[in-house]
Amino acid sequence: MPSDLSDRPRSFLFLQGPLSPLYARVAGQIEAAGHRVSRINFCPGDWLHWRRAGAVDYRGTPADWSEFVRREMAARAVTDVILHGDRRPYHAAAITAAHKRGARVFITELGYLRPDWMTLERDAAGAASHFSRDPAVIEWLAVQSRPLDLVPRYQAEFGKVAIPDVIYNLSNTLLRVLYPHYQRHTIYFPPLEYVAWLLRLATRPLRDSASARIARELAQHDHVSFLFGLQLEGDYQIRSATRDGLTGALDEVVASFATHAPEHTLLVVKSHPLDNGLERWRSVLRDLGRRHGVATRLRFADGGTLEPLFARASGFVSVNSNAGIEALRAGVPVKTLAPAIYDVPGLVHAGSLETFWQSPQKPDQRLLGLFLRALAANTQVRGTIYSDAGLIAAVNGMVERILADTGAAGAYRPPSVDTPRALRSGGSSSGSTHEG
Repeated sequence: MPSDLSDRPRSFLFLQGPLSPLYARVAGQIEAAGHRVSRINFCPGDWLHWRRAGAVDYRGTPADWSEFVRREMAARAVTDVILHGDRRPYHAAAITAAHKRGARVFITELGYLRPDWMTLERDAAGAASHFSRDPAVIEWLAVQSRPLDLVPRYQAEFGKVAIPDVIYNLSNTLLRVLYPHYQRHTIYFPPLEYVAWLLRLATRPLRDSASARIARELAQHDHVSFLFGLQLEGDYQIRSATRDGLTGALDEVVASFATHAPEHTLLVVKSHPLDNGLERWRSVLRDLGRRHGVATRLRFADGGTLEPLFARASGFVSVNSNAGIEALRAGVPVKTLAPAIYDVPGLVHAGSLETFWQSPQKPDQRLLGLFLRALAANTQVRGTIYSDAGLIAAVNGMVERILADTGAAGAYRPPSVDTPRALRSGGSSSGSTHEG
């Protein structure tokens, strides 16, 4: 076990990254700084996004992975592990192995702050993040952080979203024989998902127009309206936080709405912008409306954006979507059904879902400003994988943060700063209840 992780040179092991040159470029800069770099590829798509020396292919079974990665870390004297998404099965086992040998673990994700930020955290991300939910700690971190600029800098390019995804997944499908035991972390067969996406693209103008009509209806509506933001069924935030997936969460919300929301109140269910259409949410919502007797009070917005809907919303309900941060920034009260990184007393509704329909608590705007500033300084890097300029910024910011890791405010704080929280299963939560 490494006795002092500050000793140079460090030995970095990269696992799966986002579908982008991000990890290969980060590795190049880390290597140029005098450190060792290695990589484990799980599938043909991983090889395509790396194409550097120092990689080994894992072609074994998932059952043998834990022992394999333990041996690789020992053989390479690994001091640091970098991976995208801490709950992918291969990554979860690797994190356990890294912690046993005392290695640092860096988690990347798309940004909590949209649109042009990337997440970079130690040990865990999302609802399991070690970022504080204590308002006093958040204020302490914010005071020591630089002012926050949330003005978008980078324009996402559709080709950089779609093309790497298609190449990655089709190569894994067509060349599966090269890695016969690889198990993807997504739940849909990629070719089927691409067909579904073509249909979604073809119907997008109609869906956007229908959502715009709902926004206009809310603007003219004399009564209260609430929003429920859908997430992706395959998202590990959903898989980890709920027993019955999004369908169960939606059933819970509609049932509570039917029983406790004021008469004539509307509930608008908004699809996720990356929903592929394979989940028939319109039919699910129609059935739930009939079952709970509120069919005339439900709307399904299957296109457009949240911003026009926020303008007239009295509250936003989510399992634990990062869209909750967008709602808070819009001044909309938020209720989470499961722990989220913004599940902070004073930001989200502190009572039950039943009380939320009656008297939703508005977010404390001063605390929100402190939260965003502290969150950006400690968990976010400016940049994006979806534009050339944004990618350069993301690479430079990540390398600087990783190599300067000290555990101090403004960089990374070790898990001991806040007790890690365990996810709950479904059910309503209060804003003051954390991931235990």
